[in-house]
Amino acid sequence: MSQFPVLLRSTDRQPVRYLIVDDSVFARKNLAKMIESFGGKVAGEAGDGCTAITEYDRVQPDIVLMDITMPQMEGIEAAERIIRQHPQARIIMVSSVGYQENIVASLQKGARHFIQKPVKAEHLYDILKYVLGEDAVTAAAPPA
Repeated sequence: MSQFPVLLRSTDRQPVRYLIVDDSVFARKNLAKMIESFGGKVAGEAGDGCTAITEYDRVQPDIVLMDITMPQMEGIEAAERIIRQHPQARIIMVSSVGYQENIVASLQKGARHFIQKPVKAEHLYDILKYVLGEDAVTAAAPPA
C-alpha cells in the first residue's frame, strides 16, 4: 500500500513513534493506517485530552496527532500541558474545526503544525517530514 518513502528516526533508523489522540475511533484507525503506510508505529492512542497526557508520559512518542474537539479536555489544553512538561514534544493538531482562532491558539500553546480533516495522506506525510525536520530520514519502502 505504501506509495511513500518510509520515514525513520535519523538517530537510530527506527520507525517514528506516534500517539494518536481523537475521540473518534474511526478517525484514530484512519490516521493509524496512514502512519503505518509511512513506516511509522502507533505507540499509543487516546480518546480525550486527559488520557493523552497520561499516554504521552507512558509512551514518549516522537509525534502526537491531536484532535481539538474532545470530551473531558480539549486538545489545545492537553497540548499546552504536554508541552509545559515536555518542551521538546512535537504535536500536530488535527481537526475538522479549522477556525482561525483554534489554529492560532494551538500554535501559540506550542503545537508545531495544524492539519484539517478529512486528512489526506500526502498532506499528512509532508507535514510530518516538515515537523520532524533533521530528526527523520527517508528510506525505500520494503518490498511487499
